[in-house]
Amino acid sequence: MNLKRIVSLASVALISVLIIYGAVLMYQIFSGNTKFEEKELYVYVPTDSNYEQVKQLLAPYVKDISRFEMVAGKTSYPENVKAGRFLLKKGMNSYELVKAMKFNDPVSLAFNNQERVENLAGRVGAQIEPDSLELLNTFKDSIFLKENGFNDENVFVMFIPNTYEVYWNTSALKFRDKMIKEYHNFWNKERTAKAAAQGLTPIQATILASIVHKESVKKDERPRIAGVYLNRLKLEMPLQADPTVIFAMKKKSNDFNQVIKRVFYNDLIMKNPYNTYVNIGLPPGPIAMPDITALEAVLNPEKNNYIYFCASVERFGYHEFAATLSEHNKNAEKYSAWINSQGVQR
Repeated sequence: MNLKRIVSLASVALISVLIIYGAVLMYQIFSGNTKFEEKELYVYVPTDSNYEQVKQLLAPYVKDISRFEMVAGKTSYPENVKAGRFLLKKGMNSYELVKAMKFNDPVSLAFNNQERVENLAGRVGAQIEPDSLELLNTFKDSIFLKENGFNDENVFVMFIPNTYEVYWNTSALKFRDKMIKEYHNFWNKERTAKAAAQGLTPIQATILASIVHKESVKKDERPRIAGVYLNRLKLEMPLQADPTVIFAMKKKSNDFNQVIKRVFYNDLIMKNPYNTYVNIGLPPGPIAMPDITALEAVLNPEKNNYIYFCASVERFGYHEFAATLSEHNKNAEKYSAWINSQGVQR
């Protein structure tokens, strides 16, 4: 066998090996490498995780981790691990898996209708990496409160209910910074001027809006209720808002899970800064997270001469309004008779 033939055979053999190697390589890179049945799922990589920890997180979902490692190594992923939330789809190949682990998918974080800042911290902590205690401590940091004109009782006004896009691994500090920015964006010059026209600061307007929010679920009625409370504030009359009494009762007992549908005389005379039957003016903080319609109702109240209102027994969910105490007493008697007939004790 001459040299030329030997070289030709060697070349063919080498090419064959390269073809086989290439085929194996292509298989490792581009064949499906998942073993979960869901259409898609998220993998959460905690802050400061290393490559070995990421592999452990992926192990339940990746069919052949060595194939993933091969692609990861060739794309410098082990040295560039990212924390965050990563979307994996059924049937992804190794290349797609590595690519997916480089894209931190943001969370659409939503919150509304929370009763206290503690509840909010729990709600947010269930959606991003920091836990509720870390978030709460960050919200109530004394330096932050002082710099922004808040205190422990009213810092809850900072949170404007909405849906926000944030990364899962956003720190508690960065989340708080985003919320104070959103607060200032909401309380622009126009809204601040509207609050001032009602004799209120943004904090006071939010506290009043929390009462309006709790008084009625009927958005079309809220401007009228806001008008009544503003009339009372101008007359320096107690607001006498039952929702503030209920909040005071819950706060005093430290039981915010209880359901209170009715308040009695002994409740109304309870000494508590949130009880607007015994204290003139606004309570020291919000009694709930008001939604945007409640806030706008306070900023754009109905101009009326009503001083009183109580729940209607003819239009459930709405209220009957009165300009005089005698008229109000008639409405109140109707409601009292109805609620007694329903057997509601508390």
